Amino acid sequence: MVSIIIIPLTIVAIVGLSGYLVYKFVMYDLLCKRSVNQTLKKYNIQKTPAQIIKEYYHNKGEKISHQEVQYLEKNYRQKEPEQFLTMYDAVREKTKDKE
Repeated sequence: MVSIIIIPLTIVAIVGLSGYLVYKFVMYDLLCKRSVNQTLKKYNIQKTPAQIIKEYYHNKGEKISHQEVQYLEKNYRQKEPEQFLTMYDAVREKTKDKE
C-alpha cells in the first residue's frame, strides 16, 4: 500500500530535480547568451563577448588566458550582462585616445 504512494512520488521528484538541473545548467546559460547577443546586435556591435573581454583586459595591460576569458564571459553573461557594454565603451574610448 505504501509503495503506491512512494513510487509515483519518487518518480515525480526525480523528474522535477532533473528538469531543474537542466534549466539551471543548460537553458539558463543559453537564454543569457541569447540576451547578451541580442543586446550587442541592438547597439550594432560586431564583436563577440569574448573579443570584448580580451581587448578590455589587453588594454588594461593584463594578460588573460582563453580559459579565463571563457570563465569571465559566462560569469558576466549570467550575473552582469551590462558589463559587456561598459567594457566595449572603455575599449572604444581607448582606441579614440590613441588616434
